[in-house]
Amino acid sequence: MVLFFKSTAVDPPATIYMGRDKVENEELIKYAWPQDVWFHVDKLSSAHVYIRMPDNMTFEAIPEALLTDCAQLVKANSIEGNKKDNLTVIFTPADNLKKTGDMAVGQVSFHNDKRVKRVHVAKRENPIVNRLNKTKVERVVDHEQERIERLKVEHALRRQVAAEKRKADLELARQREAEKAARSYDSLFNVEEDEDEASQPRKTVKELEDDFM
Repeated sequence: MVLFFKSTAVDPPATIYMGRDKVENEELIKYAWPQDVWFHVDKLSSAHVYIRMPDNMTFEAIPEALLTDCAQLVKANSIEGNKKDNLTVIFTPADNLKKTGDMAVGQVSFHNDKRVKRVHVAKRENPIVNRLNKTKVERVVDHEQERIERLKVEHALRRQVAAEKRKADLELARQREAEKAARSYDSLFNVEEDEDEASQPRKTVKELEDDFM
């Protein structure tokens, strides 16, 4: 079972989710979307909490209010951490999570430690935790089917972007051909004018003086 929450700290509200137990945490480690962001209490046992990242949000620019919501939810779902003040919560993109066969259930490490960030939690904020808990929904998730559907959507988006790029490239090529043809026509026109002028007999000095008179 997966627990889903809505954070109204941002608009539109962001989806936060976590496993109900360590077995479900294993599934989430395996199937979390690569762009989602994982949260955990540093050096203590806690829930694995994730943000389902909106399309217009990046890991480097998660709003502070949303970070606070996630950090408070992680702390509230840590047996030991919930009793302590001044905790550190770590977070990183889901595709930075590293799982090897010799690790215990729910245990992870990281591919790149430089992609791990930290947020300080001074104490439990009950209004935040209560607000999030009021939005909680528990749902059975078919992770493999969800993964397939996500890949279909991502593939369709990539095809659309590629098609738009091909269309833009074709239009640019047509514009360049038109500009090239226009330059060639102008050059031909100028050459013909020069040839017309060159074919006319040049006047003598006496003829030029007569024209002047």
